[in-house]
Amino acid sequence: MDVQLKSYKKDFDYSYSLGVFPTLELLNFQAHKVIKVVISQNGMENQGVIKILDICKKKNIEIQINDKAINRISKKENCYAIGVFKKYDIKLSEFNNHVVLVNPSDMGNLGTIIRTIMGFGIRELAIVRPAVDIYDPKVIRSSMGAVFKLSFQYFDSFNDYMNLFNHDIYTFMLNAKESLPTVKPNELTPFSLVFGNEGSGLSDDFLDIGTSVIIPHNNEIDSLNLSLAVGIASYEFTKNTIR
Repeated sequence: MDVQLKSYKKDFDYSYSLGVFPTLELLNFQAHKVIKVVISQNGMENQGVIKILDICKKKNIEIQINDKAINRISKKENCYAIGVFKKYDIKLSEFNNHVVLVNPSDMGNLGTIIRTIMGFGIRELAIVRPAVDIYDPKVIRSSMGAVFKLSFQYFDSFNDYMNLFNHDIYTFMLNAKESLPTVKPNELTPFSLVFGNEGSGLSDDFLDIGTSVIIPHNNEIDSLNLSLAVGIASYEFTKNTIR
């Protein structure tokens, strides 16, 4: 596959992992999707880069030393490695727990959410359009490469999602009917934790879908940051299974 090493655009059929650690995660979990790895001459003695070179040699992955391309793609100092990979889809499973993001718009939040839910054992993410591009290198970098361990799937509407999965649904809203500390999930049924856009949250239409839940906090703030809310909810729903 021939690729042009230039700044990422959404319509590319490939993307980049920026930095040593995200590129190591790419090589460890999605090596079959890697087109090539670009290395900076300045990073040849970096221990992470040495690991990358060793993996690429063992897996017969092309290595290119090209500082100009790295500077053009990354636009950040001290980026010693970039992985170039083909975009891919991993369908969600009906048997696993999901986080569902409805119209997420912030790349940093999305990357943080991916890393957070992975830490709590939730490995599947549904994203309802319109939404941020999960393949954007900014998302990949902010996830610290956790995205390469994740199953994710885009949907054109929340109804499309519900038509495929018969999960216990919990919608997180400020005007919810239940408070998070009182919610007791059924451990025998997969759950879906549903969150709205960073600015507007979920519409009132979601009040009658599944169980609506609020994360209680005092009146010093109006709401929690989306990535924090997802992290708190994910912990509460998985705390009895984390070892």
